[in-house]
Amino acid sequence: MEFGLVNAAVAALLALGTGLASSVHRVPEGHVAVYYRGGKLLKSVSQPGFQFALPGITRVENVQTTVQTDNVMSIPCGTAGGTVIEFERIEVVNQLAAEAVHDTVKAYTTSYDKTWIYDKIHHEINQICSRSTLEEMYITKFDTLDETLRDALQRDIDVYAPGIRILAIRVTKPKIPVEIQLNYEAIESERTKLQVAVETQRLVEKQAETERKKAIIEAQKLAAVEAIELERHLKQKESEAAIADIQNRMHTDKAKADAEAELYRVSKEAEANKLLLTPEYLQLEAARAIANNTKIYWGEKLPQVVAGAQSGIVG
Repeated sequence: MEFGLVNAAVAALLALGTGLASSVHRVPEGHVAVYYRGGKLLKSVSQPGFQFALPGITRVENVQTTVQTDNVMSIPCGTAGGTVIEFERIEVVNQLAAEAVHDTVKAYTTSYDKTWIYDKIHHEINQICSRSTLEEMYITKFDTLDETLRDALQRDIDVYAPGIRILAIRVTKPKIPVEIQLNYEAIESERTKLQVAVETQRLVEKQAETERKKAIIEAQKLAAVEAIELERHLKQKESEAAIADIQNRMHTDKAKADAEAELYRVSKEAEANKLLLTPEYLQLEAARAIANNTKIYWGEKLPQVVAGAQSGIVG
């Protein structure tokens, strides 16, 4: 009897341990857990780590809250001209905010990205295709198609599912009919040749422009050097002329000074002479003149001397 009780207790403990183990679940990093009970979404949302839930009664689903990439594959669409093309893959980088998980899951289930990513991409691609020509979808509008899709998705998401954020969209080149693709390739080849010719012409023009500018710079440099030399020569001539002018003025001033000195000397001499011409001075000068003209003869026979011209004879 006691042995049966022990077995029953052990069995109960094992069942309890098994139940506790099955009630523990793990929420990975970058996710939160939502819970369904009887098909109803519960209000509780669990963070990453080990959490508890009633096994068999509560259903657990993990929802990613980090950045994720959804690959939307094989998207056919018809252009405005009736040509059917297909986008093999469109990558949508998106993120669901952790605080918006409950409301988003309640409105669109945990497969919210099917509604707002996969189905929405198909819808928007077909809308854009139906309004565009094949050339626009394949060439002229293709480089802006990712931004157009991103803006279209985010515009409606902001209204109906504001917790989702579209970060980026990458669109692969669509598949088009083979014969049309060959035509585009031929056109692209001719466009490439034309572009090469245009670039070659631009290069030649650029080189010619460079040579022209170089020649202008050299000519300007030479002209500047000549202008400097000419200015230096003119300044030298001006200096020489200034020196000559100074020398001429000095010579003129010297000549003028000499003439004025001579005039002064003559005038002073005249004044002195005027002062000397007194009766006494004139008589003295007359006596000196007579004395200078007097002749003395020696010998036995003396010539006749005019008495009025001579004052006496010494024998």
